[in-house]
Formats: sequence, structure tokens, C-alpha cells
Amino acid sequence: MYKSGLTELEVVLAVARRNGFRAAAVELDMSTTAVSNALAGLEARLGTRLFHRTTRSVSLTEAGHEFVDQIGPAISQIQNAMASIVNQKSLPTGTLRINSSLGAALMIFQPILLEFLRRYPGMTVDISTEGRMVDIVAQGFDAGLRISSRVPQDMISVPISEDISMVVVGSADYLSKYPKPVTPNELAQHTCIRARLPSGVPSPWEFSQDGKKLKVDVFGPLVLDTPILMLEAVRQGLGLAQLPEWYLIEDIASGRLVKLLEQWVTPSPGLSLYYSGHRHLPAGLHALIHLIQEVRDIRPL
Repeated sequence: MYKSGLTELEVVLAVARRNGFRAAAVELDMSTTAVSNALAGLEARLGTRLFHRTTRSVSLTEAGHEFVDQIGPAISQIQNAMASIVNQKSLPTGTLRINSSLGAALMIFQPILLEFLRRYPGMTVDISTEGRMVDIVAQGFDAGLRISSRVPQDMISVPISEDISMVVVGSADYLSKYPKPVTPNELAQHTCIRARLPSGVPSPWEFSQDGKKLKVDVFGPLVLDTPILMLEAVRQGLGLAQLPEWYLIEDIASGRLVKLLEQWVTPSPGLSLYYSGHRHLPAGLHALIHLIQEVRDIRPL
């Protein structure tokens, strides 16, 4: 019986992650033709089509989903074992420069960056946080960290998290004085802590329910540009705020903050690390990408 090589299985996983041959080829440092041929050869030997292909998209078949679910953990274990051996011989050293929004840096600090520094004591991570987007190549950064929808199209993107739920919250003290809003339009009757967009104007709050999307211009005397300050302001009872749910887990669990308008699901694009595919990939960045994929497999963010 033919035994499939590891490369073919890695091709399947890369195409599934990237939803396309070209992006998978860049990730694997292979030609698009080589990726297509490897996949076609594996499908022929399996006697099963793993992907639906059109001129515009590539997506897993039902058999493909089952196959990826089965081989994914095994391939990850093999890659981890190989990386462990390599790392014992030569751990990456040097400085990894990352440009990021403050919120994105905070989100990955505990599950990824601290573990990265623990594993690679010879590495220095230099993070520059700012709201505006910059040309990471021109500014000398190795990688960027932003919500996925803002990653430049000419960059290679490494997804870190799924969509992030945006939640409206208020302190128990504030809500003891004012009625809870039942619909987003009732926010006009409340003091709201607003976030400033990189353009300088306050951001509207966005909501969706049953496919219906709604933007609401809220009002309040406080406009801030960092989620940390917004969180502290809502804790102090200065008004309501809309923040990523992962910021609020402990406050909600303790009863310090109350989740509002729960029936209005408000998803925001998840985070991605991105970098230029036209430059040599530093060993430290390669190690960080591997860790991100490992963390996603074990505990999706």
C-alpha cells in the first residue's frame, strides 16, 4: 500500500487553512503547480476528492473536512517533535520587531508572547503599538498584528483568533441608577464611553441580529483611544462601553460588570499576524508562527 509523504499531508492542511493554492504555496515555499500536483496525486490515490474547486474559490468537501480533522492533530504532533529536536540544537536568537494595535498586543500577550519568550530566551520581542496602519516593510518591522480585515492584501496572513464578540457592558452601580437598554436605539438615553478611530472621530457602535446590521452613534462626555482606559472608565460607573468580550471575562464573572443587549450579536474580525512574502523569513518569526498555530490547535483564541 502506498504511504503518503508528510509533504502531501501538509499541502492538504495548508490549502484548507488558506482556502486556495497560491496562498498555501507561499506558506509552504512551494510553487502553485507543485501544490496542485501534490493534492491531485493524493486525491487520486485515495480515490476521493478532498476539495471543491472553482475559478474563484477552493473549499473542503465533506470527506475533506473529515480527513483534515483526523490528520491535523497528528501532523501537529509530528511537526512539534521535529521542531523540538531542531530547537535543542539551535534556538533562534535576535530581535523580532512587531507593529501592532494596543488591543491586539494585549490579546496575545498572555497566551502567546509570554510562552514565546519562555521557549526562546535568546529572543527579544520589540512591539510598537499605534492605532494607525504603517508600512511594516518600509518602517523596518518583521511583522504586523491587526484585525484580519485590515491586513494588507499583499501580505501573508497568519490567523490567530476567530471572530471576536463585541459586548456592551455597564457597572452594577451605573445600572442601579438607569434602566437597562433593551434595544441598541435605547442607548441614546445613556451615557456612553466612546472609542476614537485612528482618523480621530468617535467610532459608532455596530450591532447585528438575524442578519440585520445596525450602526448607532452613541454619545457621552468621554472619548478614549485605548480599551484599557475604556474598561477602567466603565468599571468606575462613568457609563456604558462596547468592548471585546475577552477583556471582560473576569469582570462579568465577578458581577462587577453586566452584559447588555445580549440578543444583538456583534462580531468583529479576529486577529492575524502578517508579514511580507518577499523577504527572508527570520528564524524568530518562523518560531512565532509555529507557536501561534500550536496554540490555535490546543486552545482556539
